[in-house]
Amino acid sequence: MSQVDWLSHLLNMITVTGRLEVRCTYGAPWRIAWPRSEAHAIPYHIVLKGRAIIEDPETRTATELAEGDIVLLPSGSAHVLHDGSGEPPGEARNRQGAAGWMLMENDGPGERLDMLCGRFFVERPHDRLIRNYLPANLVVRARDGDVAGDAESSTRHLAGLVGLMRMESAGGRLGGYAMLNVLTSALFTLVLRAASESEQVPAGLLALAGHSRLAPAISAMFADPARSWSLPELADLCSMSRATFMRHFQDKLGRSAVDLLTDIRMSLAANALKKPGKTTEAVAEEVGYQSVAAFRRVFSDRMGMTPGQWRRVADEKA
Repeated sequence: MSQVDWLSHLLNMITVTGRLEVRCTYGAPWRIAWPRSEAHAIPYHIVLKGRAIIEDPETRTATELAEGDIVLLPSGSAHVLHDGSGEPPGEARNRQGAAGWMLMENDGPGERLDMLCGRFFVERPHDRLIRNYLPANLVVRARDGDVAGDAESSTRHLAGLVGLMRMESAGGRLGGYAMLNVLTSALFTLVLRAASESEQVPAGLLALAGHSRLAPAISAMFADPARSWSLPELADLCSMSRATFMRHFQDKLGRSAVDLLTDIRMSLAANALKKPGKTTEAVAEEVGYQSVAAFRRVFSDRMGMTPGQWRRVADEKA
């Protein structure tokens, strides 16, 4: 099974929506501080023109972003964007954009920046699969000329999508805001695809998908999570011993194969429990648990509530 297949399985399992919230048009010096996001929200920034420095106080990292670069923060950490000059920023003005998003601008005399900022939203409990299995910060160079083959194709597609977002955010055309939000949702998938195909694959699931020896186990767990996979079976799919498989998996992901399989099952269970008429017993069997008591115990541990409580919460939101 290919890398695209596991990504399709993941995105069919979870619901990701997107929203453009701010367009920044600044002249240096400028500086913007973003607070920590809610657990289900993933901030993103797209540099349309100019450059920016993003600093993450939690990871103590600073990364320069150039034109065409996209950064996602699956960790939702508080962060700061600035022009890198160290000069005090000028006063910024905020006004409501015609399409429903906010326009932030200043009169800075230096290098110009044009940047789109928004958030992706991932419903609980699927945010576990995103926050726990993706890097804290994910940067994709949409115009990286050093990549070749399929990766080049993905980054070209990503650059094309960013170009559409630029036009829709500038034109004030009928339906523009709705179009931007649809494009934002597609952006999430293309960023993950391009990142997993990059020569410098980031940590977590994206690194595992690009690891030719471990990819068969990942694909198998996503394709058939209800199967009673044993570690020797998964290791055999990867032509490894059990010990070697466990070591490579833990090194790449920071979590075990059992952890990943359990989180996949709980995400599927959370979806199934929302369906009218589905009993807890049927859901437990559907996701690979012969013992309903064992399923309830694992679900409560991962979700912080019982399957029945989750069902009631989901019904209230419907």
